[in-house]
Amino acid sequence: MADTHDKLVIAVSSRALFDLENENEIFEKQGVEAYREYQTKHRLTPLAPGVAFPFIRRLLSLNEYFPKEQEPFKVVVLSRNSPESGQRFFASCQYHQLPITSGAFTSGQETYPYMKAFGASLFLSAHSDSVLEATSRGYPAGLVLPSVQKDDPQDVGLRIAFDFDGVVIDDESEQQYKNAGLAGFTAYETQNANSPHKAGPLTELFKKLAYFQHLDMQKRGKNDPFFQPIIRISIVTARGAPSEERLITTLKSWGMNAAELFLLDGMPKHHVLEQLRPHIFFDDQMAHLENTIDAIPSVLVPFGVNSERSMQNFVSLANSKRNR
Repeated sequence: MADTHDKLVIAVSSRALFDLENENEIFEKQGVEAYREYQTKHRLTPLAPGVAFPFIRRLLSLNEYFPKEQEPFKVVVLSRNSPESGQRFFASCQYHQLPITSGAFTSGQETYPYMKAFGASLFLSAHSDSVLEATSRGYPAGLVLPSVQKDDPQDVGLRIAFDFDGVVIDDESEQQYKNAGLAGFTAYETQNANSPHKAGPLTELFKKLAYFQHLDMQKRGKNDPFFQPIIRISIVTARGAPSEERLITTLKSWGMNAAELFLLDGMPKHHVLEQLRPHIFFDDQMAHLENTIDAIPSVLVPFGVNSERSMQNFVSLANSKRNR
């Protein structure tokens, strides 16, 4: 590609996009053959939307706002399911009018290695082991957390929120916080206020979304004081002043202005997120997501120093819900 911004490809697993929990229970309790038979028998029965559905539907709908870019937003499926299950997946996409027509079905083999083949900037999956393996090998992946979400078709546009440390950037400063506490973290960030952070797992996704947000502003919002952007990107971070200085320095080094920025200085994030109502929120700590998953489609990015504890917290939360 001559221009790294000309396409944004998202890879998604079938369980992240659609509600396959009943089918997954058949797989776990009765085995792969029973699962295949069930999927084949119900191949024309549309699947209900899953947690990632609102984000994916809106992402694909953005193509109509960028006609000259020739459909810059694309979604592919990367599924550990069998090809027989693929029939039901694509039939469900047609039913829900999702223009998803490509991907891979690997019959139990890992799927994340094919991200590069499809040019994906993110892999969304409901399989925790796959996500952890992908992120440990440097692939940008996120675990879609189970929750019940209702999508409002009248709600136009895409709102997407990111944590900063360990998501948009690497975990260098997070490590400083772990080792030296808040005072040490603040002193370190102040000392390095003019030094941009290194890239994190979702830097490419963040940059590409920001590029199209800027392009939309230039095309539709120029000279319009009441312009409503079709893409709204927010950073919701536990940081507080003065550590925002290095955050701004980093964004400027990428040629970007600050997105909508919420500096919470350690306060809970879910109160802001419930008002912001993003269609998806990315964070690297399960502790920040436990209070958001019932109201906001939430994605855990297990990266760096927080990855092991976050996955342990996810497993504990999942087990507690199963035992209720």
